[in-house]
Amino acid sequence: MGEQPIFSTRAHVFQIDPNTKKNWVPTSKHAVTVSYFYDSTRNVYRIISLDGSKAIINSTITPNMTFTKTSQKFGQWADSRANTVYGLGFSSEGHLSKFAEKFTEFKEAARLAKEKSQEKMELTSTPSQESATGDLQSPLTPESINGTDDERIPPDPSQNSEPRAETNAVPFPHSTSTNMTKHWEAELAALKSNNAKLTAALLESTANVKQWKQQLAAYQEEAERLHKRVTELECVSGQTTGIKNQKTELNQTIEELEAALKAKEEELERLKAEVEKANELQLQKDTATQKLQETETRTAELEAQLGELEKRVESSQTEQETFRKNLRSLLELLDGKIFELTELRDNLAKLIDGGSS
Repeated sequence: MGEQPIFSTRAHVFQIDPNTKKNWVPTSKHAVTVSYFYDSTRNVYRIISLDGSKAIINSTITPNMTFTKTSQKFGQWADSRANTVYGLGFSSEGHLSKFAEKFTEFKEAARLAKEKSQEKMELTSTPSQESATGDLQSPLTPESINGTDDERIPPDPSQNSEPRAETNAVPFPHSTSTNMTKHWEAELAALKSNNAKLTAALLESTANVKQWKQQLAAYQEEAERLHKRVTELECVSGQTTGIKNQKTELNQTIEELEAALKAKEEELERLKAEVEKANELQLQKDTATQKLQETETRTAELEAQLGELEKRVESSQTEQETFRKNLRSLLELLDGKIFELTELRDNLAKLIDGGSS
């Protein structure tokens, strides 16, 4: 059939619950192969996954699709043609990133292929063929408006009007003017009908977009719970090499964190000891400062007492000098009195001696 796998990986496959549009329903009991296929005959890319002989994923990639990573190991995309949302749970973040890169790459390739197909159709078609094609493709569906129809697109009325204007510019015989007028009136009526259908399809598409936005908000709310559920499913499916490696890395990280924590605790103990020592030194400093203040106060008191003593000594010395002066004066006075008494005695003795003779 010309369809060949171009990339494969393994993942757990889920689909959104069609009833609640919120919960995920596992479509595989264990991890299965999920592959990208390229159909060279139709120039389209598809995502296919088989669980035994049952196809649990058959999604054609279109330019308007988006693959969203909702967690480190889980991603999802919406397929409006299949009217569902697919979810894939991977064993590692690297597998998820690789799948997302391929999705973006093949989506871009699908867009380029679609543009080339459109250009080729425009170049090979004639004005009359474009008009006929517009009549044939007039019934539009919401899927084609949403961009899920990757094989053909509805013609643009503006593109059909240009070649008709050129044809109308060519002179026609007078006999055929009435027929051409009826023909153009019929074409105009067909274009109005197509425009009405296109408007209705666009309104329906807008409603679908709003609904998908609401569903996307619900999916984001369920992302954390989904991540836990995928982890549980991975545990049930068995210990894979990726999980073992991740556990080994986590154990190493835990050991490193424990070693760092132990070092921090030792550093904390050392800092506590230094703080206690600093507190003791501060206490000693406060005690010494208090003693110094007391000593300074005592010194000031002693200096005051010494000043008073010096004043008293000076006063005492002054008093002693005055006392000495008084004593000298008294002694001199006494010496004069003694000298007078001696003379008086001598005179009395002379009087006594003269009377006895």
